[in-house]
Amino acid sequence: MDARLLPMGRTAVLVEVEGTSHAVALRLAVGGRVAARHHPWAAVTEVVAAARTVLLRVAAPQHRDAVAEAVAELARTLDRAALETPGSVHAVELPVRYDGPDLEDVARHTGLTPATVIRAHTATPWRVGFGGFAPGFAYLVGGDRRLHVPRRAEPRPRVPTGAVGLAGEFSGVYPQESPGGWQLVGTTEVVLWDVERDPPALLAPGTTVRFVDADRAEWAPPPGRAAATEEVAALKPSGAQSRRATTRPPARALHVVDPGPLALVEDLGRSGLGDVGVGRSGAADRAAYLLGLRLVGHAVDDPDADDPRAPASVEATLGGLVVRAQGDLLVALTGAPCPATVDGTPVGHAAPFTLADGRMLALGTPVAGLRTYLAVRGGIDVEPVLGSRSADTLSGVGPAPLKAGDVLAVGPPPDAFPSVELAPHAATDDDVVLSMTPGPRADWCDLEGLTHGIRTVAQRSNRVGIRLEGKPVQRSEAYAASELPSEGLVPGAVQVPPGGEPVVFLADHPVTGGYPVVAVLTAQAVARAAQLRPGDRVRLRWVQV
Repeated sequence: MDARLLPMGRTAVLVEVEGTSHAVALRLAVGGRVAARHHPWAAVTEVVAAARTVLLRVAAPQHRDAVAEAVAELARTLDRAALETPGSVHAVELPVRYDGPDLEDVARHTGLTPATVIRAHTATPWRVGFGGFAPGFAYLVGGDRRLHVPRRAEPRPRVPTGAVGLAGEFSGVYPQESPGGWQLVGTTEVVLWDVERDPPALLAPGTTVRFVDADRAEWAPPPGRAAATEEVAALKPSGAQSRRATTRPPARALHVVDPGPLALVEDLGRSGLGDVGVGRSGAADRAAYLLGLRLVGHAVDDPDADDPRAPASVEATLGGLVVRAQGDLLVALTGAPCPATVDGTPVGHAAPFTLADGRMLALGTPVAGLRTYLAVRGGIDVEPVLGSRSADTLSGVGPAPLKAGDVLAVGPPPDAFPSVELAPHAATDDDVVLSMTPGPRADWCDLEGLTHGIRTVAQRSNRVGIRLEGKPVQRSEAYAASELPSEGLVPGAVQVPPGGEPVVFLADHPVTGGYPVVAVLTAQAVARAAQLRPGDRVRLRWVQV
């Protein structure tokens, strides 16, 4: 298999192959080696397949080159027979009522009758190629070639849960209500995504999928195999299993009096779920979050590496957070500096202090920056979701935004004592400079135009990403009319949509995107970008790594 390695920052590599079948085969081969945990595959934290690429993310920068060499060698030696592999032994049957609003349009596109469209959709087994834009969404490949149809000219603002659609060579099922432009041919009642199920996604890469016409009276699950709806019921844990075993009130906690504009619980995020449409998420300003942990005595072995054991903190956007202590707590404020008081007495920034039992901490509006972190010795001990306590604003996975009346339990303190009393922080410049390295599609655009002049952070910015307004970046002549299939993304990816205004993705970025990523911010620049407010002035510059 021919493969091309493309740069994607210091902790990821993008592997480009010939087509979807090649990407699926390489993804399955990589997955087997990652599961075996042998060197260097043990360092891989995420594998995200797409239409023509496979993205591999590693735990820390020092592992990237070894993983890149290993995946290149794997691609070179992968037997072409792997491309014909029908999928995993596990198969799922999805009963569908073919009542979709676009069934007649699909028939006209294909020159078939509606009944023939249904027979074509159900007669051929499909295979999960890769995950998509929403948790549990799977791009299904390998179906009847006669069903290749274009997306709708105008996407629907609302596609209902369970809608079954066609687009290009793919079929898929919408796991939750969302906008979408696929041609809808039917509906299914099968639950594709459930965070209380293990695994939460019913359709994993490599799984064989058979659609079944639910209106056929003679249909029944094959002997020895449950229908998908029965599999879901069997796999879903009971309510008692899915919640904490005890409801005993915590000895130490933070009581939320006022969450301010937006307050979230965040840690380092969740890895390994990109293939089913769930990004890592985690603290937007990773550096500020980690500094807060150090100040209250939590050791951080490698600030560049993912650590699922890292305790959670509170991320407050534009201040306004008011909390009351239950028990004596050691806390620290980092990130965007803001006026802060304990029962009216000012307290410092980037230095630990005691929040005594019953005392109230109140944050004002930051004087600079956007996000302030409240770290607590012991960490915020909310219930983990898929291995993390982080709130993901894009997928909706994780704890809900904080509201008045919430009680946040605080975990047991670590054995080590704090060794840092005060951490200096740099003053904010008028113009923020964001350093970046070339991305996988750097040749698609005029790179000099990317770094020319001042750009301004647009109002349409959040934890998903920031849009930089300014002189549009021009496409290279060779790619002026080209379209790019969706590819895996990382935090700091700089994507240039057709309008030419760059978008910088942050913690809650989508798993894949269909516009060229021409650059990737350094980790330090991602942290700085997370503190930018609408209207802030930004310069982009290239650096060598």
